[in-house]
Amino acid sequence: MSRHLAVFGMQWGDEGKGKIVDYLARSAAAVCRFQGGDNAGHTLVVDGRRIALHLIPSGVLQPDVRCFIGAGVALAPDVLIGEIDTLGQQGFDLGGRLGVSRNCALVLDIHRRIDAAADRRAGIGTTGRGIGPAYEDRIARRGILLGNMFEPDFRSRLGQLYEYHNFRLTDYYGEAAADVEEQYRTCRQAAEYLNQYITDVSGALESIDSAGGGILFEGAQGAMLDVVRGTWPYVTSSNTLPAAISFGAGFDFRRIDCVVGIAKAYATRVGEGPFATEQDGEIGRRLSERGHEVGTTTGRPRRCGWLDAGALKSGARLSGVDAIVLTKLDVLDGFDEILVSLGCDADGAPQYETLPGWDGEVAGVRRWEDLPAGARRFIEHLENLTEVPLQMISTGPERGHTIVRVNPWEG
Repeated sequence: MSRHLAVFGMQWGDEGKGKIVDYLARSAAAVCRFQGGDNAGHTLVVDGRRIALHLIPSGVLQPDVRCFIGAGVALAPDVLIGEIDTLGQQGFDLGGRLGVSRNCALVLDIHRRIDAAADRRAGIGTTGRGIGPAYEDRIARRGILLGNMFEPDFRSRLGQLYEYHNFRLTDYYGEAAADVEEQYRTCRQAAEYLNQYITDVSGALESIDSAGGGILFEGAQGAMLDVVRGTWPYVTSSNTLPAAISFGAGFDFRRIDCVVGIAKAYATRVGEGPFATEQDGEIGRRLSERGHEVGTTTGRPRRCGWLDAGALKSGARLSGVDAIVLTKLDVLDGFDEILVSLGCDADGAPQYETLPGWDGEVAGVRRWEDLPAGARRFIEHLENLTEVPLQMISTGPERGHTIVRVNPWEG
């Protein structure tokens, strides 16, 4: 019988999902993205080589794994084509391996223009990739889907969309209008290129399941950025929780055998919004430098702070988390004391407990018994606080820098 996993971030994104998906994909028949867009950035390190992905699932580096982009993803055709070409140049052939739903909402240049103009006024701190406006158009039923590019009335639909948004750009934001003809030419070229990849994703996943293959569903961003459950209005524009698999991939969420939550051993956030455990001084600087905390998508420095175990516990309950993977534990090497928040009081102030650091190094360790005793106690304490088993620990950026206590594929 096939077994299926859902992997998602439990914080504000940037938890190291890409590395973990790449690692777990070795046992999968397929990996599927089901929400978000190229505002997500997953960085993989293989044999010292860094590979950044924004749309294509992180399982792509495993040669026998099929990769799917579900209908819940906001798709920028130019970004997808660029990733396909770049991966091809690096020796990763996607022929017959990549399938994209024709029902993905298109992200167009005018969406990026609107996104940037709106953020300059509102100061939310978006990535500026146009994801929010593309989802907004979909909900308002004026958007364009990938499959619409192949229909006879595509030019007319595109013209109507640009007429609407150009009015916003010129009359509300006071900026120059966008060129619909240039966008039309770009879309026609993209349609010709991407036609070979268009797939009935839901049907393909059902076929893989029927054949006994395991499917890994890869989330983007993190639970605390969810458009409904996150720190609104400083959120992303999609549902980031695993339940979104049902409509984002067209696969019954009840058939997921293990929900795997990814969490850093500390916390980071990009852009604006509340961050109760943020450390502005020496601690934050040290975490940032040791963790190389710069956004894959934006290039912006990430804000850093202590882990909020209370938020992890509540998020795990909300999302039905069966197992946690703790990443970047090695960043805490050398700290004499490590603070962990148990939650916030009525005034929003974090309630910390102070834990001892450890002697020795976590970095690069591959076996549980080789971890410093203090690091093992730290992990076991987090298990007690979150009431969820920590089945895997990442101790560095490479694939092999991973400790597997229990393989999520096996139970």
